[in-house]
Amino acid sequence: MTSSPKPLTLNPDRLFPSDPAQRAIARRLYAEVTPLPIVSPHGHTDPSWWATDAPFADATELLLVPDHYLFRMLYSQGVPLDALGIPRADGSRAAVDPRAAWRLFAERFHLFRGTPSSMWLDHVFAKVFGLRVRLGADTADHYYDAITEALQTAAFRPRALFERFGIEVIATTESPLDPLAHHQAIRDSGWSGRVVTAYRPDPVIDPEHEGFAAALERFGEITGENVYDWDGYLRAHRQRRGFFAGMGATSTDHGHPTCATADLPAPQARALFTRIATGEFTPADAELFRAQMLTEMAAMSLDDGLVMQIHPGCFRNHNRALFERHGRDKGADIPLRTDYVHALKPLLDRFGNEPGFRLILFTLDESTYARELAPLAGHWPCLFLGPAWWFHDAPEGMWRFREQTLASAGFYNTVGFNDDTRAFLSIPARHDVARRVDCAVLAKLVAEHRLEEDDAAEVAADLAYHLPKRAYQL
Repeated sequence: MTSSPKPLTLNPDRLFPSDPAQRAIARRLYAEVTPLPIVSPHGHTDPSWWATDAPFADATELLLVPDHYLFRMLYSQGVPLDALGIPRADGSRAAVDPRAAWRLFAERFHLFRGTPSSMWLDHVFAKVFGLRVRLGADTADHYYDAITEALQTAAFRPRALFERFGIEVIATTESPLDPLAHHQAIRDSGWSGRVVTAYRPDPVIDPEHEGFAAALERFGEITGENVYDWDGYLRAHRQRRGFFAGMGATSTDHGHPTCATADLPAPQARALFTRIATGEFTPADAELFRAQMLTEMAAMSLDDGLVMQIHPGCFRNHNRALFERHGRDKGADIPLRTDYVHALKPLLDRFGNEPGFRLILFTLDESTYARELAPLAGHWPCLFLGPAWWFHDAPEGMWRFREQTLASAGFYNTVGFNDDTRAFLSIPARHDVARRVDCAVLAKLVAEHRLEEDDAAEVAADLAYHLPKRAYQL
């Protein structure tokens, strides 16, 4: 005799304090921020979704294939990425029935118990698709059919979901080599949704990127500059940054292994670039070049006004065999110990006091919150702290971020929340979690008589909406 499926419910007090007095305050604060639009100033969603407004194919393609939070957990438990239909580095894919891939995922959904992924997905299942039973082996086909059927309707087209989720603006992230055709198509379509790009120059800045040589050549072709000459290379960046800004970009993003910056004299910078451009460089040269280019990008930001983001401290693609088979961003990124105080000093000595410069710092090294990042942001006018990121955008990570940065940086040297995701439907869930956690933090301060409730309500609205708009100049 088979048992009935377990019901799927979302407790309205989830993530609020267990203390009744604090919980009541958190409820009131959350009610104030719930109606606010979503500002998503940094992420990796696909602009083609809104350019074409084509229906999403099925549950697997929408929810599983783009989400490395999901398939990294499945891979850790012995599920090959090919079995899930994850694309390979050469663009090919295993011939996998998407329903079979979904069943593999559903049978193992218990692996995500207590994780942010489970919380986000249950929000999507209940709020977006109206599902009322929990995902598992016995409900896999019910989920697949219900979701896939819904995706073929007009209400679940990309633009309709964008509007339903209350997204005011969303930023995607593109390489300097991207022609931004999808962004142009969105503009030309007359649709009112605001989708902007962000300049991510890593492929033409990181000499150790596997595609650097080809990317540099293409960079020259696109810009018409001699990118094997230092001055021409810098002009090419300025040109592409200008193009991105013209297409709505308000920020740049840099995913370097470390936060090292350098401010070399011009002859040394030129000589270093010659070694990089000719391929005759050492690992130390590559690190020094990345460091110099962060300072060069800061100089350009001062000129063109683009906000600069740095996402360092990550050993990307740690699994070599998986990287060779499936390429980048397949869940094998591992946090690294990261220095900010010494690493940023060359850049800050040059630009840290410039009123027109803004730098948003992220970290995967939580040990730096109280020791380095909060004191830096609590002093330098140009510095702001990005929210808990990647492995730390869980409720516990968000709490640790607030607890360890509040004393030195306050709330207003942070930039609110950005979801930094490829998984489109998880965006409202992620923002809901961030709003709930921030309201819980604020409720504790109010209950301890460290903050008046009316001030807490203003802070909650700022964190949810006003600070990201201001920080990213949106």
